[in-house]
Amino acid sequence: MTDTAASRLARLQAHPALLAQTLRGIEKEGLRVDTRGKLASTAHPSGLGAALTNEHVTTDYSEALLELITGTHNRVEPLLAELENTHRFVYSVLDGEYIWNQSMPATLPAEADIPIAWYGTSNTGMLKHVYRRGLAERYGKAMQCIAGVHYNFSLSDAAWETLDPGTPSAQDRRSRGYIALIRNFTRYSWLLMYLFGAAPALSRSFMGDRPHPLQALDADTLYLPHATSLRMSDLGYQNNNAQAQLKLCYNDLETFLARLYGAVTQPWPDYQAIGTHRNGEWIQLNTNVLQIENEYYSSIRPKRATGRGERPVTALAERGVQYVEVRCLDIDPQQPAGIAADTARFMDAFLLFCATSDSPFFMQDGYCQRSADNFSVVVKEGRKPGLLLDRDGAAVSVPAWGHELLDQVAPYAALYDQALGGDAYARALQAQRAKLDHPDATPSARLLADLRDGGISFHDYSLQLSRQHAQTLRAQALPADVAASYAETARRSHAQQATLEQTDDVDFDTYVARYHAALKAPGQS
Repeated sequence: MTDTAASRLARLQAHPALLAQTLRGIEKEGLRVDTRGKLASTAHPSGLGAALTNEHVTTDYSEALLELITGTHNRVEPLLAELENTHRFVYSVLDGEYIWNQSMPATLPAEADIPIAWYGTSNTGMLKHVYRRGLAERYGKAMQCIAGVHYNFSLSDAAWETLDPGTPSAQDRRSRGYIALIRNFTRYSWLLMYLFGAAPALSRSFMGDRPHPLQALDADTLYLPHATSLRMSDLGYQNNNAQAQLKLCYNDLETFLARLYGAVTQPWPDYQAIGTHRNGEWIQLNTNVLQIENEYYSSIRPKRATGRGERPVTALAERGVQYVEVRCLDIDPQQPAGIAADTARFMDAFLLFCATSDSPFFMQDGYCQRSADNFSVVVKEGRKPGLLLDRDGAAVSVPAWGHELLDQVAPYAALYDQALGGDAYARALQAQRAKLDHPDATPSARLLADLRDGGISFHDYSLQLSRQHAQTLRAQALPADVAASYAETARRSHAQQATLEQTDDVDFDTYVARYHAALKAPGQS
């Protein structure tokens, strides 16, 4: 007998307590800027700890691009409380600088002057640094300064067993379930961009002399009138020829890993022309389509924690998928920590819907390309009156399909409320309906209205909000014990980095060779 979404939902409804075991975590990026909103030229503050080894605060691409990382939590409230506390800790250290609370960058210096993140002289630190040098060669530094919020989500083994009792192996059950979730996410994630996209504009200086389709809102601001998220548009990585050959559409973990393995081992002519060294220094880790697995840019990834020096492909092949990382959320410029509680709760319900709903395989019929096209059109013109999307070959309006999806997500929001108490998830879902009926209520439309009504540029508006959030966060000091814990973690991270630097027993060339050799083809023992 065929298992259906309805029967899977019914099994979850019989065991709602399983959803209290859901784990979620956040990685939130944000540029450090000076008082004028220009990219900070200072080194990563020592008081924040070592970026290589601090579990709470690190850097992403640039030395000035902070990444604030939470642990995993079984409720949204402590998750966001930790994220806010980490912001408060950062502000207790920053001197004359702000966290730019917007996905599209602040005023950047010339490409050559954007500082690449530095992680010290250990082989581990140098690998991270050289990888980022390679990103500069391949995509340019400015593009690497775009920031976002990554939402990590996992269900318990008991929940997966309830959803898929017919698969005897817990590892296979998890991996199959997460890949099915990703297929549905690929189909429906256009809705997230409509509801939460908050980057319809950017500073004119960001585009430089590059050709673009953007319009002028004022002398300093470019935008698209109906865009939701220029960050997720083809202004970025999706326009890269090497990345373009990596398709999101895969039906099983094995196919995904085979494609990823191919990308990190297949030479790419343009990158071969650059080479790995210049003037005797490493400038990229190799000349393949991807230097390492992390270079794969997508709106969602299957993930697994790795050990030091372990390759993600190998970890996923050997131990399966542990969680998914959603990467398409823009920073919410209205929130001091960059994400609202309603957004997190909606993400939980939406991802559970994706995990539970029927998720047919992608066939060679263009279905996946239609999903990609829907996503692309919504990020660039999602609020356009009369906009139609392609659902199974039939045209459907954004509001009509959006409300249908919210109706389908509603039972999963109710399940989380039943598991955790209260009605916060139902209210979070209900709040999204107004955006479908009134596009002016979306974050992207509200941002453009604020710019127009205030006669203010994107840069000045973003700086103004970032200052306000800094004041809000600083106004409530960390409890003494929490502040002491952050400070001790920072101190310990410096010691950990020093230990790594003192215990390296091979030169960097040998270390890189060993790192590449540690990559195993999927299925290879």
